[in-house]
Amino acid sequence: MTPFLRRRRTLLAGTAAALLALSASAIAQDKQRLKVGISVGNAEQIFEVVKKVAARDGLQLDVVVFNDYQLPNAALAAGDLDANAFQHRPFLDNQNKARGFDIVPVGLTVTAPLGFYSRKIKSLDALPEGASVGIQNDPSNGNRALLLLQQAGLVTLKPEAVKNNNATPLDVLANPKKLKLVPLDAAQLPRSLDDLVIASINNDYAEKAGLSLARDAVIKESPQSPYANLIAVRRADQDKPWAKRLVAAYQSPEVRQFIETRFNGALVPAF
Repeated sequence: MTPFLRRRRTLLAGTAAALLALSASAIAQDKQRLKVGISVGNAEQIFEVVKKVAARDGLQLDVVVFNDYQLPNAALAAGDLDANAFQHRPFLDNQNKARGFDIVPVGLTVTAPLGFYSRKIKSLDALPEGASVGIQNDPSNGNRALLLLQQAGLVTLKPEAVKNNNATPLDVLANPKKLKLVPLDAAQLPRSLDDLVIASINNDYAEKAGLSLARDAVIKESPQSPYANLIAVRRADQDKPWAKRLVAAYQSPEVRQFIETRFNGALVPAF
């Protein structure tokens, strides 16, 4: 064998070894078991279907249920979760900015139209002057609730706050019914319905409280709202094969059919 052929064989062998090493590394990074954080309520039912679809691909999902929106991103950032699926983009952006997280979306899940609920009135026509109105105290959901009140003609907000999606009660320019806006933790709003005339309640907490958007809401957000929920991971993991497999399991035809059949418009697939 000539020196040239020996050098070429050595080079090819080295290249093959490098490719095998890269392949082994990719396999090692592609986890077969993930811990995923979700919020209490409808997501629990959906993820029972997601788990079955993922299992067919050899991916086992351990689901961790949270009752507090402030916890899943902290758990993900700390490495206690591989992914979470509970929030929309405005909420994630706010948490990244406020708490220094580096969490990114990797796929859309559902849109959960927001509603205002009441145990005291059946329609907005019966809303009395000076009524107490509960809204979420976190910036993104509080803004969302105020926008819904404005769409219902109950308040007028500063145009700049509407444009920037950061409205707070301080941005109310007009309040003809003199409504008393009461910011509360999102999880506390269903429990406070007896003390409020109406309250903005996120879909998962409404479901847990036995409330139906179609049946019980006196104000309903359009299903075409921009607040689509998402699957999120740490930035370092966004291109990992397991992240793509998780998204594919959620965005499967089986999960879409379950959402459309089970929730009848209270949740809408965003994928």
